[in-house]
Amino acid sequence: MMDSRIPRYVAIEGVIGVGKTTLAKMLAERFHAKRVNEEVEANPFLSKFYSDRRAYAFQTQIFFLLSRYKQQQGILQQDLFGQQIVSDYLFAKDKVFAYLNLDQNEIALYENLWKLLEPGIVKPDLVVYLQAEIDLLSRRIKERGRPFEHNLSRDYLAELSEAYNHFFFNYTETPLLVVNVNQIDLVNHPEDFEDLVQKICQPHPGTRYYVPAGTKKDRKKPKPSFAKATADEPKEQNLLPE
Repeated sequence: MMDSRIPRYVAIEGVIGVGKTTLAKMLAERFHAKRVNEEVEANPFLSKFYSDRRAYAFQTQIFFLLSRYKQQQGILQQDLFGQQIVSDYLFAKDKVFAYLNLDQNEIALYENLWKLLEPGIVKPDLVVYLQAEIDLLSRRIKERGRPFEHNLSRDYLAELSEAYNHFFFNYTETPLLVVNVNQIDLVNHPEDFEDLVQKICQPHPGTRYYVPAGTKKDRKKPKPSFAKATADEPKEQNLLPE
C-alpha cells in the first residue's frame, strides 16, 4: 500500500559523487518503494569519454538519452497509484550534460531527438537536488573506486557543478527541494536521514532550500557561498548562485 507521507514519484539529483543512489536506496527501503537506478556502468562509451571528452561525447550522450528514455517508459507503464517510485536521476537533466559536452551541430541533432522523446516522460512529484563542495565530491568518487572515473578531473567536476546549479536555478517543472549535504552523513548518522525525510514528506509548491545543521562535532563549517545554519536550528535558504 502506498505511504501517503512521501510523494508517489521522487527523483534524486546532483553531481557525480554527491550521493544520489545512496539516498534513493535508503528512501526506497524506508517506504517500500520501487527504486529506479540510472544505468551508468552499462554505457560502453563512458570510460572512453572520460579519457577523451571531445571524441566520445556524442556517443556517450545518445546512449544515456535512449537508456533513460527506456527506463522512463517502464515507469509510465506502471501503476503509479499502486506503488511509489524513487529514482536516482531526473530525465530532464540529460540536457545538462548535452550542452556541456556537445558541439553546436551535435546539439541540433540531440534536440531533434529530444523533442521526439520528451512528451512521453512522466514528471516526478518532487525532485531533490543534492549540493556539495568539490572536495567532498572528489573524495567520494575516489572512495567508491569506479575504474572509468579515475580520469575525472577536479576542473570537470567544478564545470559540471556549475552547470547543474544553473539548470536547477531555472528549474520550474516540478516541486524542487535543494539540499546542502556538506555537513551531513546520511549513512552513518540516522538523525541526518530522518531530518531529510521530514523535509521530503512536507508537501510544497515551487522550490525550497534546506541547509541541515549536521550532527558531527568535527565537521567543518560550510564555506560562505553556502547558507549557514546554527546547530539548533536548520534553515531553508537559497543555495544556488544568484
